[in-house]
Amino acid sequence: MTRIYDYLPEIEGEEMVFIQNLTSGYTPEQMRDFATIYRSRRKDPQMVLLLALLGLFFIAGIQRFMLGQIGMGLLYVFTGGLCLIGTIVDIVNYKSLAFDYNRQIASEVAAIIRLNN
Repeated sequence: MTRIYDYLPEIEGEEMVFIQNLTSGYTPEQMRDFATIYRSRRKDPQMVLLLALLGLFFIAGIQRFMLGQIGMGLLYVFTGGLCLIGTIVDIVNYKSLAFDYNRQIASEVAAIIRLNN
C-alpha cells in the first residue's frame, strides 16, 4: 500500500484498496501516468458533502451534477431535493456517492493506461 500512497496520498479506505487492486501490476511509469490522470478527474468526498449541504439552503442537486448524474440533478432541482429527503440522504451517503463515481473513473483511466501500453 505504500506504493499507492506514494502516488496518491489523498486517497484512503475503500478507495485506496480498490486502486491498489486495480493497479497491482503497474510499472512505476504506468502508476505515475495513472495517478496524474486519475487525480485530475477524481471527485473529493468533502466537496460532495459541501455541495449537498449547500443544497439544503440554496439549489438542491448540485452534488449530483458534479458527479455526472444530470437526470438526478434535474430531478433534485425541480423537486427541492425530493422535498429535502434526497438531499439529506446524500449528506449521509456522501462518501459512497464519491466512491462510486471515483471507482468508475479509475476503471476508465486504467483502460486508457492499458491501451497506451
